[in-house]
Amino acid sequence: MEVEAERITPYDHERPKTEQVEEMFDSIAPAYDFMNRAMTFGIDRLWRAKAVRMLRKCPHSSILDVATGTADLAIRMARDLAPCMVTGIDLSEQMVAVGRRKVTQAGLDGSISLTTGDCLSLPMADNSFDCVTVAYGVRNFEHLDRGYREMTRVLRPGGTVCVIELSTPTSPLVRPLYRFYTRCIIPAIGRMVSKDRRAYSYLPESIAAVPQGDNMLRLMREAGLTGCMCRPLTFGTCTIYIGHKPS
Repeated sequence: MEVEAERITPYDHERPKTEQVEEMFDSIAPAYDFMNRAMTFGIDRLWRAKAVRMLRKCPHSSILDVATGTADLAIRMARDLAPCMVTGIDLSEQMVAVGRRKVTQAGLDGSISLTTGDCLSLPMADNSFDCVTVAYGVRNFEHLDRGYREMTRVLRPGGTVCVIELSTPTSPLVRPLYRFYTRCIIPAIGRMVSKDRRAYSYLPESIAAVPQGDNMLRLMREAGLTGCMCRPLTFGTCTIYIGHKPS
């Protein structure tokens, strides 16, 4: 079943979304970390830290970080959930190149391995990981149901899927301010910093279109996950979703 987020593309409606997402992230890779901090006022770090704390209770010796980007979450997990081995995969070679430099600078080459690949067709065997994570990447999937099925496939029985995704506040007080900030301020800053005029207009469009709350949990359940729950953070601007593969 197609969802609205799958129809939102970075550049045009002629090419597959996956191809365009790869192109977009290759383009903005040099500015990506700066823009993440600027857009969220640094709160994105707190969201990742919260998700990692939630994972401490779950098996986590072997973790797959899907849409790993520049490896922020992979680095956080390698530090906070040690001992563990984190494998990160991302479409964008340029994002992964930035991530590899950061991993080396953090002294975590022995704990983190980064590779490029399609998150909708993971090059990993069934039942390979204790935990599968994805931070701010689900809305970029060309097919969300396929992405969740792949994450479930490579997860070991009893394992955990953890998704961190930006979301739209429901409060009538917060929502108008959030809409103005994401649709006006962020694209303007993005154009100045990244030089990609479209990338940071795509961002608020994709946030508005991605399934949220119960709708996201339904996709997780349809992929075979159980015990699914969500936790909104910071007035609902971010949500953590958790699901488990039956033992």
